[in-house]
Amino acid sequence: MTEAPRLGQDQLKILLVDDNIFIRNLISHCLGHMGFRGLRGFSSGIQAIEFIKPAEEDDDSQLTKEVGQADLIVSDLIMPQLNGIQLLHWVRTNKDSPNRFMPFIMISGAADQKHVHEARDAGANEFVAKPFTIGSVFSRIQAVIDRPRQFVATRNYFGPDRRRVKIEIPANGPKDRRRPGEDHATVVYSADKIERKPKGSDTYLFKLPNILKQKMGLHNSTKPFEMPTEILAEAEETLEREAEGFLDWAKTFLDDLSDKVAQAQSDTANRAEHLAEVNRIAHELRGQGGTFGYPLITLFAKSLYETTEYPCREDDANLKICVAHIDTLRAVIREKIEGDGGAIGRQLLTSLNQAIAKYSR
Repeated sequence: MTEAPRLGQDQLKILLVDDNIFIRNLISHCLGHMGFRGLRGFSSGIQAIEFIKPAEEDDDSQLTKEVGQADLIVSDLIMPQLNGIQLLHWVRTNKDSPNRFMPFIMISGAADQKHVHEARDAGANEFVAKPFTIGSVFSRIQAVIDRPRQFVATRNYFGPDRRRVKIEIPANGPKDRRRPGEDHATVVYSADKIERKPKGSDTYLFKLPNILKQKMGLHNSTKPFEMPTEILAEAEETLEREAEGFLDWAKTFLDDLSDKVAQAQSDTANRAEHLAEVNRIAHELRGQGGTFGYPLITLFAKSLYETTEYPCREDDANLKICVAHIDTLRAVIREKIEGDGGAIGRQLLTSLNQAIAKYSR
């Protein structure tokens, strides 16, 4: 196995936040192969906050706290307890945040425009859609290292300059209310170098030093942070080797899905709560199938996710639609149907659509 070149990436402290330990460990393993060493994993936003926030003066853990607990956060969006958007909001706005300018990369299987805009408006630097490749994850890390954007502070927003985000905004989407140019804004270069406007301003532009490159010892270098193609190729091969492990993980999630649907069938008083859990698990499967060569899992899990998205039907017929989805997903896993599945894949899709039509009447 090729050894990654030492480009200073081992100096960065990266937090990986995802309630899916399988995916969290996989990303950690691949980034580790690329030479990143300061990797810490957490299953919720709450755990990440507890790790990075400053210790209380009377807190014994103060003795073990390090200065600069994190330089970069890579977080899933949909998680229980405290999701990725809430974690990002804490980093950008909370008085206890150790660094409100900390680069934040959001990863999610819910990559529709609604969630992308939500992450952007909360101050995310980059967004990675699931199914993902290791190359797509690395390219976002590369972007925050090589091309950090200035930060903008207004009455309604604090985060990276959204004008440089390559996201297609529909004609009926949110409008850009910022005025062109910088004459109206107070520009901050550092704590001791601020260009204030005579009449004051409600817009601040923070053009700060490249902190990540400084930590990596590359602040005087004009070369981009690049990874040799063979290193990236080996990291992608790791994803392929993990396919069997993914199937075992998916079987566990399907068993959990079956349990939640059974609970919804018997516990009618709390049916909405059980369907919300079905929706959460379907989201996990939706985001992972295509990553490991099983796009049919992503397709069918996405359909189940939409079937149980709030507010959804809570009648028995909709539960039968959920069961049909689970049976179809089990067939994909049992037969290890990769790609589009050919004739078998088409037959599974036809059968599922027939069940949906039957119980939707």
